[in-house]
Amino acid sequence: MARIGFIGLGNMGLPMALNLVKAGHEVQGYDVNAEALSKLAAAGGTTTGSVHAASSGVEVVITMLPAGQHVRDVYLEAGGVLASVDPGTLLIDSSTIDVASARTVAEAAAAKKLLMIDAPVSGGVGGAQAGTLTFMVGGPEAAFERAKPFLELMGKTIVHAGDAGNGQAAKICNNMILGVSMLVTSEAFVLAEKLGLDAQKLFDITSKSSGQCWSITNYCPVPGPVPTSPANRDYQPGFTAAMMLKDLKLAQEAARSSGATSPMGAGAAAVFGQFVEEGGGPYDFSGIIRFLRG
Repeated sequence: MARIGFIGLGNMGLPMALNLVKAGHEVQGYDVNAEALSKLAAAGGTTTGSVHAASSGVEVVITMLPAGQHVRDVYLEAGGVLASVDPGTLLIDSSTIDVASARTVAEAAAAKKLLMIDAPVSGGVGGAQAGTLTFMVGGPEAAFERAKPFLELMGKTIVHAGDAGNGQAAKICNNMILGVSMLVTSEAFVLAEKLGLDAQKLFDITSKSSGQCWSITNYCPVPGPVPTSPANRDYQPGFTAAMMLKDLKLAQEAARSSGATSPMGAGAAAVFGQFVEEGGGPYDFSGIIRFLRG
């Protein structure tokens, strides 16, 4: 069993860390939130008081942080991960951040002869709790192979997307598709309401025909057709609208920097931005249908 440093014990990071504890690994965690540290300790993990302490004397460091700036700070600053780990420590960043930050940190790790992957996830809090996340991995093949046994304890699908930063590229492209498809799915159900078409009937048709997509069959934005969707629990989040907006903004940033054209992604970012501004941020992103209803 390995000794693992886990930095970032939020809604996603904590259940991921707990799955490693359940598998028998020794997990020493750090987070600015004392409650999160208490939950890790209650489950059998060890708590630390700093990034340096969490990163010291371990075989693997896993980070799950809110944004690129946090990742750069945690890895690159004095007392950060790169300054604290032992030689040979494997680094796994599962944050969803901009591609440029991922590559900057990976280059710094490589300069210290450390293996590192960017491994953002899809699957939401439910997937983190169940250990069924999808990991999209960027980095050297050797780092991927070494990380895979740990990722398999937290996820069901692990895909090596290529060099450093490609995991982040895959994540933002995937979530741009998801954001756009949820928006247009919600528009369709609102239109059906206005036209007097029953939501269940629309679901029965679209879930079996050319309009079928994950946003309909797994996460239908109206109550009823998919009992497990957030629509049946007042849009309490599996994945918040604020997080979707973050990912859509990352996709637009990447589109601008690479010269890609992304009008649908830009439109979705604008609508989700309005939804979040009007207080929708803490709700599930499928709650965008309530914004569309006005």
